[in-house]
Amino acid sequence: MAVLALAACAPTTAGPGTSASGSGVTQVAITLTGDTGDACTVSPDSVPAGPVTFTVTNRSSTGITELELLDGARILGEKENLAPGLPAVSFTLTLGGGRYSVYCPGAQTPNTPFTVTGAAAPTATGDAAQLLQQGTAEYGQYVATQIAGMVTAVANLETAVDSGDVAAAQEKYALARPFYEKVESDVSGFLLPGAAPTSNRGNLDYLIDMRASSLDPAVGWSGLHAIERDLWQGGAITDQTKKYASDLVSNVTELASLAQGLNYRPEDLANGAAALLEEIQSNKISGEEERYSHLDLLDFAANIEGAQQAFAALQPGLTRIDPALAATVAREFGTVNGMLDIYRDASIPGGFTYYTPAVRAADGAALSKAVQALQEPMSQIAEKVATAQ
Repeated sequence: MAVLALAACAPTTAGPGTSASGSGVTQVAITLTGDTGDACTVSPDSVPAGPVTFTVTNRSSTGITELELLDGARILGEKENLAPGLPAVSFTLTLGGGRYSVYCPGAQTPNTPFTVTGAAAPTATGDAAQLLQQGTAEYGQYVATQIAGMVTAVANLETAVDSGDVAAAQEKYALARPFYEKVESDVSGFLLPGAAPTSNRGNLDYLIDMRASSLDPAVGWSGLHAIERDLWQGGAITDQTKKYASDLVSNVTELASLAQGLNYRPEDLANGAAALLEEIQSNKISGEEERYSHLDLLDFAANIEGAQQAFAALQPGLTRIDPALAATVAREFGTVNGMLDIYRDASIPGGFTYYTPAVRAADGAALSKAVQALQEPMSQIAEKVATAQ
């Protein structure tokens, strides 16, 4: 299956499963509720091939904050920060016939099968190099979506910090964290205009995502983890916390501007995915990333998603080159995601169990081993796709 178009679209007044007057777009309603357990209802769950608008309304669920439309492992469309009572949001996709799923992390039934009837999307017929180029373009759209989401999420975090409500700020912090972790390997090299590459003063990666272990005394604390420290270790919002949040919004906005129109080569995706897996091994397994909030498993899952989306973009071309390797990597992603699902907990900000020293001691080695089993075949992909014919 292939996605042919992706665009934001305002909700229409047409009923679910019908075409808006004169538009030829099928309407699907997705409703999130939490009255008797968190539920994600899709109506209808079968539509004809063609343009489809998904309109998402969170009536009362506090445990579901995002959803994705999946084609296998590939995210075709998504919405995040779905707090109860906010206005409905929507996205439109042109879908070919086949089997998809609506994934709502935190729901009692997270995956809802979604069927598109009629003509299947055309099977890709180009050679491996053409398929890889198509994949890099799709991945570029994914990165752009995450960066745009990050701009919104850090603005929401600043609003919560400015309110002085620590619990609300903790919730918004957890919602903001995954965006950067999904695409960090793609955007970590940007500098503020005029900044020296040898100084952290203008290094946007430092200013947005520095950690205690990477603290540069000449620059000081900054970004998301500075806010994390104040919210969880200090347990209070100070004027300095508000300054961190304001600076974070400015720096993320600058990053979004600099990252517009990024272009990728297939090997960039493979190398970036490998770098995200290395991030897990170096910072998440140790518990060093979120040392104050212990939300490391949230970041772990975001790194895995980013790596998996890069792989999914390469998968059609890689399957032409080395089908056994493509199948192995897909299987290992399934194993890691299955392990992560064990730790989901909708009652905790971000939706994952706290990665406490006790959890790390009990499960850290097994998690690391699963990622290592994924890293080995992933490390073979860059060379293969770089030389594809």
